[in-house]
Amino acid sequence: MSPLEQEIDLVAAATAFAGVVRVDHGEDVRLLKAYGLAHRGYAVTNAVDTQFGIASGTKGLTALAVLSLIEEGRLELSTTARSVLGDDLPLISAEVTVEQLLTHRSGIGDFFDEDAMGDVNDYVLPIPVHELASTEDYLRVLDGFPAKFLPDEQFSYCNGGYVVLALIAERSSGTPFHELVRHRVCEPAGMPDTHFLRSDELGSRAARGYLGVDGPRTNIFHLPVVGSGDGGIYSTADDIHALWAAFFAGKIVAPNWVAEMVRPRSDVPWESMRYGMGFGLHESGPGVMLVGMDAGVSFNTVHDPVADFTYTVLSNTSDGAWPIARRLAGLHTT
Repeated sequence: MSPLEQEIDLVAAATAFAGVVRVDHGEDVRLLKAYGLAHRGYAVTNAVDTQFGIASGTKGLTALAVLSLIEEGRLELSTTARSVLGDDLPLISAEVTVEQLLTHRSGIGDFFDEDAMGDVNDYVLPIPVHELASTEDYLRVLDGFPAKFLPDEQFSYCNGGYVVLALIAERSSGTPFHELVRHRVCEPAGMPDTHFLRSDELGSRAARGYLGVDGPRTNIFHLPVVGSGDGGIYSTADDIHALWAAFFAGKIVAPNWVAEMVRPRSDVPWESMRYGMGFGLHESGPGVMLVGMDAGVSFNTVHDPVADFTYTVLSNTSDGAWPIARRLAGLHTT
């Protein structure tokens, strides 16, 4: 057993971690290990190829799908949301652009405002979750929220903005958003196990999301039955590794667009990071990250393209990923 595995085992044991950890340095897979249970009721253990929800990690895939449409000329960064939405969502300013939505600088009101949220395990959706199965279904929860500030005035993380991006992508391409992500992101990246799964039809390889480190209660009533642009896709440790490799190799969008996506657009000092388009950025270094947290879901992956170092932590509990992610971040910087 390597020192790294011993270190992570200790953290996993101390925190009752359930999930998968993968660490890569160049071509060397330094750690790939599963912990805990994917299904507590039947005592099904997590495996290294278990599919986990990645919550807001989905936003990176949404941004890539949108940028692929821009690369094709179907959209532009300057395209206004209004030009695609028509009369829908009238409280979104006519000046709001695709670029501002991608960079969380649109100022639109948010149906799931993380600045105002309480406990991650609260029930927050105003309609039955089974009614949110397609991106167009989300119009019911997106509407009625006044703007928080003028477009491009400041950064404010906005889940609703990424669902609006999914609507824009779907309408401008004529392809359902879930298919769009599969064809334009997952297939060219070599991510065969990444899908928008229905939470009430999870297969044998998908981990159920649990609200605590023990107990039987899952997140099935907390989240939309099928995710959209802001979150909800399921993936594996191998697929996330493939995403980083394909992204920086220009296999999803061209290298010039990769550079635009990881160019800092905003400082986010309260999160000790910066933000590009769909991806978080280390506050001063080259690291690029995707992070997700929801009821029964926690996810953190970081890729340093200079050191060629990557770590990914997927967990099927609300807070499970963070202790191990913090430890890996510390090992990366030492």
